[in-house]
Amino acid sequence: MFTGLVEEAGRVVAFTQAQEAWRLQIAAQVVTRQVAPGDSIAVNGCCLTVTRFDAGNLWFDVLEETRRLTSFSQLTPGLRVNLERSLRADARLGGHFVTGHIDAPGRIEVFETRGKDHYLKVAVPAEFTRYLVYKGSVAIDGISLTVAEVVGDSFAVWLIPHTLAVTNLQERKAGDTVNLEFDLLAKYVEKICGSRQQS
Repeated sequence: MFTGLVEEAGRVVAFTQAQEAWRLQIAAQVVTRQVAPGDSIAVNGCCLTVTRFDAGNLWFDVLEETRRLTSFSQLTPGLRVNLERSLRADARLGGHFVTGHIDAPGRIEVFETRGKDHYLKVAVPAEFTRYLVYKGSVAIDGISLTVAEVVGDSFAVWLIPHTLAVTNLQERKAGDTVNLEFDLLAKYVEKICGSRQQS
């Protein structure tokens, strides 16, 4: 479980196909502290398991299914990725509950400065728009954000300068693919309501 509060933006060192799985190496400084093999780290919002680490790097095995269903297929050396360690039971909960299970890829339609803030509009596969609610929560590349508007198959958020400074969004542009995770509570409510209607 995560909060969507990115701790740092690391950089991809290598992403290569091995016999058993894809191997992802990421250079990082903050999230390598107090980490151990088997720990969960959200990489662009996707929960991955640490296979090994040193003072400045993390290594992960990535399933072909994960690569295919997320923006990981576009990872190349040098790209920035958002990193967050899993939530500790005694930690403050900012953001919202994020599982690290990506629901769908989204495509950036508009990303521009408006005044002192930044406007980001993302297109969503039509079957997922039911989870988008004005002022509701959404995770974009693992960043907990508040939905500012929903129009058709797209939604928009506003970003403060701090969010750009500490995440990979500073390198994003229109046309890029991002990982999306919709609000967990919305999915449970849908499931419960659907079960009641069938009984």
